[in-house]
Amino acid sequence: QVQLAESGGGLVQAGGSLRLSCKASGRTFSSLAVGWFRQAPGKEREFVAAIRWYGGSTDYADSVKGRFILSRDNAKNTVYLQMNSLKPEDTAIYYCSADPFRTGTALRSATYWGQGTQVTVSS
Repeated sequence: QVQLAESGGGLVQAGGSLRLSCKASGRTFSSLAVGWFRQAPGKEREFVAAIRWYGGSTDYADSVKGRFILSRDNAKNTVYLQMNSLKPEDTAIYYCSADPFRTGTALRSATYWGQGTQVTVSS
């Protein structure tokens, strides 16, 4: 069993930055692929970014490519989503997910999910 806990959300002005963290417990973290998804009010949950096992390659949604950077620290069991040049349309609840077999957008069906953290970008 894996528990995921997101943190780092908050209110920021457009153009600002935030760093989200997803900390895992309960399983060897390096064996999990980790993804971030977000859900805005009235919209479906959408893929943001994902990182493969053992600190491997990353995937990004076109809407965040060049602005968001995903990294992981396996020693700390934590994945970080650095969000720069934030826009009002980035406002959503951000969720991290993890899975030992799925990666990329397939993490939409991940086994493990966190509770989410709110990100609000004001114009």
